[in-house]
Amino acid sequence: MADEKTITMPIEATHIMMFNRSIGDYSNDAMAGDLVAPPTFPQAAAQFDPDYFLRIKPGVDWFGSGKNPSGVEGKPASSGGLHAEQHFEFERPIRPGDVLSVVTKPGKTWEKESKRAGKLMFSEKITEYRDQNGELVCTARGVGVKTERPVDQD
Repeated sequence: MADEKTITMPIEATHIMMFNRSIGDYSNDAMAGDLVAPPTFPQAAAQFDPDYFLRIKPGVDWFGSGKNPSGVEGKPASSGGLHAEQHFEFERPIRPGDVLSVVTKPGKTWEKESKRAGKLMFSEKITEYRDQNGELVCTARGVGVKTERPVDQD
């Protein structure tokens, strides 16, 4: 399928530790015992994608999350949409030593009518995380929504 792309994500204990720290969980800092990744950890796969839109690329202006970082002036281009939902379904925990193959593909699309923004267009992205043996570890489903027109300001 043309919309599919595979990313390889090696899982190391320090990846899990740093992710935990980023969400304020320091309970695994000793990295002893049965270390498993937290439920939202699969989102970190974006950092292994060289084309991820928020990833810094040498020599390319980057808007990032600051007011005026890296010389980009004005407001960045917007897709006109927002991330509406995220779901994770695990077959087993993610552990250090796993090497995940991550494939994202389009899911369902649907529409609803809105009084303030016109048509709401919803679309899913389904991401499968498989281990080094090809076994499914996690399925993530994200839902985005775009509006037909800007929301009326009453």
